[in-house]
Amino acid sequence: MLADIGKKVAECLPDSEVRVFCAGRELLRCLETEPCDILLLDIDMPDITGLEIAGSLAPGAGTRRPLLLFVTSHDELVYDSFQYHPFAFLRKSRLDQEIGAALTDCIQELQNREKHFYFRAEGKRVCLVQSDILYFEADGNYLKLFAKTGRYRFRSTIAAVENALTAWGFIRIHKGFLVNQAAVRLLGAERAELSDGTVLPIGQNYAKTAKEQLLRYMRT
Repeated sequence: MLADIGKKVAECLPDSEVRVFCAGRELLRCLETEPCDILLLDIDMPDITGLEIAGSLAPGAGTRRPLLLFVTSHDELVYDSFQYHPFAFLRKSRLDQEIGAALTDCIQELQNREKHFYFRAEGKRVCLVQSDILYFEADGNYLKLFAKTGRYRFRSTIAAVENALTAWGFIRIHKGFLVNQAAVRLLGAERAELSDGTVLPIGQNYAKTAKEQLLRYMRT
C-alpha cells in the first residue's frame, strides 16, 4: 500500500521529488534537515502515529510547516486529526478518487502562499522561496544563484530565468546580473548595493529601465 501511494503521488506531481518512509521516526529524522512542502501521513504507522508526527510539526517546531494530508482506513479518526489543522483527509478505500484533487489543491495553496523557484544543481532538485533569492549571475552556460540560504550553480541562461521571474520582481540590471528588487538597499548611478552588502554593477544598456523600476519599488 505504501509503495502504491508513493507511485500515485509521483504520477500526480511528476516534477516533484517524492520520498517514501516506512517508519515515522525515520521520517522525523529526515525532516530535521530536509523540510518538505507536502506531507502525507498514514495515521496507522508502527513506531509512531501520524498524529504524533503532526504534533511535532506544530508552529515553532520548524521554519516551514508542510501541508498535512492524513491517510487512513479509520474514518472516525478524522476528528482526532482536526487539532493539527490538516489540509486534507484521504480515505484509503477511495484513495484513487481523492488523491489527485487533493494534491492539485495543495499545489494551488503553495503557489498562493509564496512563489518558489525550482532548479537542479549537482544532480538534486532544489526549491527556494523566491523572496530568499538575492540575485543571479551569468556564468557561461550556467547561472550562479546567490540566496540568503546559500549559493548554487545550475545550467540555464539569464534570459530564461529573467522571462520566468520578471513578473515577480526580478530586474535585469546588467547583461550578467538579474537582481531581486526587494534585496536592493542602496541605488547609485552605476551600482546597486544589496541587503547583504554585495555591490553589483548597473550596465549602461539596462540603466534607465532598471533604475526606474527599482526607484518605483523603493518608494512604495
